Amino acid sequence: MIRNGIDNIDAYADLFRGKRLGLITAPTGLNAEFRSTIDILHEKFNLAAMFSPEHGVRGDLAAGALVDTYIDPATGVPVYSLYRKDSKRLTPEMLDAVDMVVYDIQDVGARYYTFIYTMLYAMEDCAKAGKPFVVLDRMNPLDGVTVEGNVLKEGFTSFVGNYPLAVRYGLTAGEVATMVSSETNLGAELYVVPCEGWDRTMTFSGTGRAWIPPSMGIPRFDTALLYPGTCLFEGTNLSEGRGTTAPFELIGAPFVDAELLAKEMNAKGLPGVYFRPSYFKPTFSKHEGELCRGVYAHVLDERALRPVELGVELLFTVKKLFPEFAFLPPVRENGRPFIDLLCGDDVYRAESADVPALLERFREESRSFEARKAQFHLY
Repeated sequence: MIRNGIDNIDAYADLFRGKRLGLITAPTGLNAEFRSTIDILHEKFNLAAMFSPEHGVRGDLAAGALVDTYIDPATGVPVYSLYRKDSKRLTPEMLDAVDMVVYDIQDVGARYYTFIYTMLYAMEDCAKAGKPFVVLDRMNPLDGVTVEGNVLKEGFTSFVGNYPLAVRYGLTAGEVATMVSSETNLGAELYVVPCEGWDRTMTFSGTGRAWIPPSMGIPRFDTALLYPGTCLFEGTNLSEGRGTTAPFELIGAPFVDAELLAKEMNAKGLPGVYFRPSYFKPTFSKHEGELCRGVYAHVLDERALRPVELGVELLFTVKKLFPEFAFLPPVRENGRPFIDLLCGDDVYRAESADVPALLERFREESRSFEARKAQFHLY
């Protein structure tokens, strides 16, 4: 079985001993025996504070829900919010309560997923305050070799893309932290407690671990496999399946012709996926309570699947077929449409896009990023 950083904590006890620890974690912060990192650090060391990302340290908050400061009832440790309306940063007051900040969250390997920016913001704040920052590393569930999609452009930064990474970046959280610290000359006192037994070519299905949903929107590994592509529909007036049992696997809207869309997508012969005509009523989020028509993307071959290219092809196919399709209006953050923040570019809103040429450009950016990231591999 693959061991994550928390499974190797005893070998690094000297790093934590005698320090007031602040922990950034979520429900995926578990060891191989399903013991919480919260409980392990509280039992073995001095857990002085916890810092909550989006969804909360116990995973009890929906996407986008703000987090309040409170006392964790199980440990009596104060929990401070890193997902506030005004800021997602560690404050000087929070940092005064700890000597070291520890990060332990399972990532999904996609640039849009906000946990890595919580990590990077915290690392920056620790560097400024002269506090050491530790990543309890975890394997990348999508593997550590496959890179897909474009690299985020300057001027398109937000909390769903705050560093020039490819969409599917093929790094662990510890490697992302190492890369950013080095490329920005951050001067962080950074430590990575590594995984053991993880081969970069492994996806999650080969690790022998149980899938713990990183958030309520990623209930299964198949969801995580599709997410780098189907998450793009969060920037449109189509449902991305939130409010159903298959978020990011179901895509549709009341105005879509399910049979036509499935036929068009299957005719493209995209690798590793089959599109089944589907009908669903979301119980919350976009089109709540309305009958949506669309497709269910079934993963047939996780190795062959190219989710970013799948998402781009599906987006432009819907855009071509259904005149009711629309991108959501600009958001307050950055003043750009959300699709631009997800893309890290504005190319998806082009009136007439050459999709094959666009995908080839993305492949070239992926190849460049692949070469750039290699020097930061820890495994």
